Amino acid sequence: MAEASDTEGILRQNLIDAGCDPEIVQQCMELARGQRTAEMKRVLTRHRRTLLDTVHAEEKKIDCLDYLFYKMEKDEHPKGRRR
Repeated sequence: MAEASDTEGILRQNLIDAGCDPEIVQQCMELARGQRTAEMKRVLTRHRRTLLDTVHAEEKKIDCLDYLFYKMEKDEHPKGRRR
């Protein structure tokens, strides 16, 4: 765990916590040391987009399961039929 005064350690831990692979972590650390913020933002924006694409793909899978449950429930209790 990084000390509050350890800016570099805090950055590294945040990148790891954000799911960045070791290559991205190293790249961002080098960019931060060189104060190349704009480049670092581009790298992190790409990573964010990748994470968001993963979230959307998983949401689609959940939607498919929800639809399956809906169909199963509907087939178990068709309209006009008493339980």
